[in-house]
Amino acid sequence: MKRILFGSSLIGALLLGSCNQITAAQQTILPHRTIIFVWDGMRPDAISQTDTPNLYALQQKGVKFADNHSTYPTFTMMNAASFATGSFPGTTGFYGNTLWQPGPTGKDASGNAVDFQQPAFTEDYAILQDLDTYYNGQLLLVGTLFQAAQKAGLKTAAIGKSGPAFLQDYKRGGTILDERHVWPASVAKGLQAAGIKLPVLTPVAYPGGDVTLSADNGNPTAGKSKATLNDKVSSDPTVGTTELNADANTYMMSAYLNYILPTQKPDLSLIWLRSPDSTEHSYGVGTPAFRDALHTQDALLGQLQAKLKSLGYGDDTNIIVVSDHGHSNVAGDAASFPLRSIVGGQTGAVDAANGYSVSGDVRTADLMTRQGFKAFDGSGCINDPVMSGIKADGSVVYAPKTDVDGSICGKAGTVYTTPSYRVPATVPSDGFVIAANGGSDYLYNPAHDPALVAKAVKFLQSREEYGAIFVDDRYNIPGTLPMSRVRLENTAGRNPDIMVSFSSNPTAVVQGFTGTEYESAGNNRGMHGSFGVTDVHNTLVAAGPNFRSGANNTLPTGNVDVAPTVAAIFGVPLPQADGRVLNEALIGGENLNYPVQSQTVTPTSSATGLSVARPTDPDGKDLNPAVTSYSINLQTKTLTQNGKTYTYFDSAAAVRK
Repeated sequence: MKRILFGSSLIGALLLGSCNQITAAQQTILPHRTIIFVWDGMRPDAISQTDTPNLYALQQKGVKFADNHSTYPTFTMMNAASFATGSFPGTTGFYGNTLWQPGPTGKDASGNAVDFQQPAFTEDYAILQDLDTYYNGQLLLVGTLFQAAQKAGLKTAAIGKSGPAFLQDYKRGGTILDERHVWPASVAKGLQAAGIKLPVLTPVAYPGGDVTLSADNGNPTAGKSKATLNDKVSSDPTVGTTELNADANTYMMSAYLNYILPTQKPDLSLIWLRSPDSTEHSYGVGTPAFRDALHTQDALLGQLQAKLKSLGYGDDTNIIVVSDHGHSNVAGDAASFPLRSIVGGQTGAVDAANGYSVSGDVRTADLMTRQGFKAFDGSGCINDPVMSGIKADGSVVYAPKTDVDGSICGKAGTVYTTPSYRVPATVPSDGFVIAANGGSDYLYNPAHDPALVAKAVKFLQSREEYGAIFVDDRYNIPGTLPMSRVRLENTAGRNPDIMVSFSSNPTAVVQGFTGTEYESAGNNRGMHGSFGVTDVHNTLVAAGPNFRSGANNTLPTGNVDVAPTVAAIFGVPLPQADGRVLNEALIGGENLNYPVQSQTVTPTSSATGLSVARPTDPDGKDLNPAVTSYSINLQTKTLTQNGKTYTYFDSAAAVRK
């Protein structure tokens, strides 16, 4: 077996291994090149010999982690922070995808000024830099795996999706190639010298003109436009092979395999590609386009394996395939919003067996405004004619309107279903800013008014679209759990006042896959971010010289465990990690069946005396008289390893009676 050689500073790091929960048995673990390959939004039940033969074979060869957990809220950037640090949001102080943090100034990756008075979408390396500057260099409140590796003299590479890939190395200590730029300039110029094009926005990262594009550069990371129904807004899930990011993903993998891997020789790499997530969002899980995304992503894994073999690295490289979260189809209650066929570019008759969703979108700012709240979400007018709900009788929840004179949407003739809720320059003390995040929403009240927050919580409890509710520990509200119970409370005060998961249904089936949920209005057919089972439970597979062969690990694991485990492989310290080293999966580690205890956690008291509204009426007049109370069931597993306990969060759901 060929051994890779590491810097001499690694020897000192090995002596610090005990800081990273490395046992005496693990001192025999030899470091090996490691590649973390993130399949964004990959569900573990989508792995098959038919759709993902390379991943299926890797799983059979190495370790299958049968009970892995995404970090809640199950968004990309929340889990990017967990991969980067091995920690939960309460420790990292990071709350993407979309967060509200007024005060910073700066530009995005395109060079455009960012209005931070509006909620900011953090899948942008430049916005992350703006926030890091505002936080005095502490975007993440703890150190990262990449920083620890670089300090030990190891070379690193972060490749792929702008935002999550960059977050791994946001201090820019190694090689970075994401969808919008390449860093440093020497690597950008090396790629060009090798005949490899650059992301079209790369020069923006070099305002001094250090990097310019060739005349034939083009835009190699451009995605495809989604196919829509006749309304030109709602996606058409019946289309075939239209994986949205195939070209961009192929480009970034090719740049890594043909230049960065053989010339930079990184010891630690993270490759984060958008598939199948973006295609799932547009078309839904189980659709033809979804399967096309699986096929193209799996082919890139095959290319990676082949390149490693050709370079002589095949037997000396660990490959960890992990997803940031699972994915669910967007849909409301089937009794109120039955699935429908799609014919000739428009929704048709009810088809409960083979149809597509026509519901599930929720706009919290609109619902709250209708109940007298001052609520803002930073978005303008939204036209959501299908996914906002088509009822069983064919009527719609939101009838499209037209802004005749531009006074509502800013442009005459704009068609919309909900009006603009842009955040004003000064948010009233009794107002709420909603960071709409898909499967969960964040609610911020600038005054942190206990009575007003309790009123907002009662509103959420009184609508069936909303599931488990968590509040800042300063509040004590019946039916809710404190954020600290799920590792969301941050001592620096960065967390919102309220986090609410949208309701999900783990048994509902759309296009052959279980799991549906409501989501923040966005014309999506697929979503994640909730505390539902199919969002929380995600993919983790590992194979290589440091991992056992043909193992099925049924112990609970989590995305927070990836960084500590990789740190243990390299013998570098990661003392502030919340996750554990997956000893049971490592050669030279402990082959132990750690004790695990399951638990259902509930609030100390329920909310009672509620009038609960169904999703069929945004004004809240369609009430469910059989339901008057609200509580939460939080399902957890606690594992004890070497005298320390680690809690994994399986799911959380509202209980209305």
